[in-house]
Formats: sequence, structure tokens, C-alpha cells
Amino acid sequence: MEFSLSEFSLPYPDISDKEMSDKKVRVLVPPHKEGERLPVIYMSDGQNLFDEESAPYGCWHTQKIIEDEIKNGSRGAVIVGIHHGGNIKRFSELAPMRFGFPTVPPVTVLPDEVKKLKPRAEVFDEFLIHSVMPYINERYPVLTDRDNTAFCGSSMGGLFAYYTALEHSDIFSASGVFSPAFFYESTDPIISLAKEKTDRPLPLLYMYSGAGDELEKFIYTAFTAVCKELREIGYPADRLKCVARPELPHHESAWEEIFRDFVHIFLNGK
Repeated sequence: MEFSLSEFSLPYPDISDKEMSDKKVRVLVPPHKEGERLPVIYMSDGQNLFDEESAPYGCWHTQKIIEDEIKNGSRGAVIVGIHHGGNIKRFSELAPMRFGFPTVPPVTVLPDEVKKLKPRAEVFDEFLIHSVMPYINERYPVLTDRDNTAFCGSSMGGLFAYYTALEHSDIFSASGVFSPAFFYESTDPIISLAKEKTDRPLPLLYMYSGAGDELEKFIYTAFTAVCKELREIGYPADRLKCVARPELPHHESAWEEIFRDFVHIFLNGK
């Protein structure tokens, strides 16, 4: 049996909420035995995960990473990549309403349309939990328990990965929070979410930032502050891994490298 890459689309509320549009989801399934079920990692920005052809800014090469895990004795994992609605719309899709819309860092030049968007990650979250996951659970060979379910994303996707893993700590046991867009004047809304959840089992937050270009340096400052404050509020040390790689830029090539370590930890517990 070889790797298979399939895709489907599900109805998703348009940014105006006045109509539905189709959102594409792609699923990478590694070789497995008949009847075997595998851990699953849900990911944002599905365009960038599987092949160079559909990844205009770079590819994570997730298949190679899973292949290497299998060669080293791991079970492998199913990768579910949810496409974003476009580079402008993704700013809205992945920003939680409870955090507010991120303050765009001065090193980033974005179209004026972005300034008109509103945070609506709760819509994306609803789509993930109540549309995508049931579809995957019914049709693909995945384990559905918490210990075998993770989420991962980068930049705006990293912000969402932090939000959804804490909001649904009963569903996700681990979250890859890569170069998270903590672009806020205060870390209070970021930390307050974690404070609300400290009375329940918490997900592993694998948090990463580089500092290899101007945007990543901006992220690194907020990343460092959030990691420090999570420790101060008592987030369990064994559930928080903060990785800094100052030489790496804000790019898929960096996230590919860090994702390899996240996958290994998620699948092997170390």
C-alpha cells in the first residue's frame, strides 16, 4: 500500500455570512494494514502542505516527514489540510473574535482590504469541529480519541492552533503553534484563554519562533512573552515546549523543519 492523497469540499460560510461557498480539504493517508487506524493531525493552510505545485510560497513536504517516521518505526499519521480562503481572507478566518483582529506589524505591508476584515476564527473552528472532523472520522482510517488527535498551523494558523487546542482541550492532545501571529498590543487575551483552562487536561503546546527576518523577529518578541507568562500562570511544564531558532525565517522551509520534530513528539511522546 502506498501513500494516498485525496480531496473533498464542504460548505463553508462566505465571509459575508450571507451565502455558502465550498472549502477544500486534502487528506494524506500513509500506508497501513487492513483495518488499522492511525493518529491524525489537522492543519491550516492546506495549500502549502503536500506538493510544490499548489504551494506558491513553499511546501512543508509532509509526506516525506511521515515517510521518515514510518522508516524509524513509528505508526505514521493521517494529515488533514484545510485550505484557506485566500491570503487576505485567511487573516479573518484564523483570528479569534475573543482576541480581536491582530495589529498588523509594521514590517508587513497588506492591502487595504485586510483592514476592513473582522475576526471570525470561531466560524473556522465550528467548521473544523462539526464538519471536517465528523467527515474524516467516518471515511478515513483515523483514531478518534484525544491522545491521537492534534492540530498544527503557522503564522495566522499558529494563532488559530493555539486557540482551538485550548478551546477544545478535550479533543486535541497536542498543538503545533508555529510562528504564531500574536500581533496584539497586550498578551492579556492570549493568556486569559489558557488561564480559563488550567482546571482540565491541557494539550501539549509546541510553540516555535525563529528570528531570521524582520517579520519573524517581531513574532519572536511576542512568542517569548507568551511562553514566559504561560509558565508564570502555572501551565504544566511537561505540556509546554517553547522552541526558538533565531536563524530561521518566516517561511515554510522553517516550519517544515520544526514540524518534523512536532510529529515525532506527537507520535512517540518524546
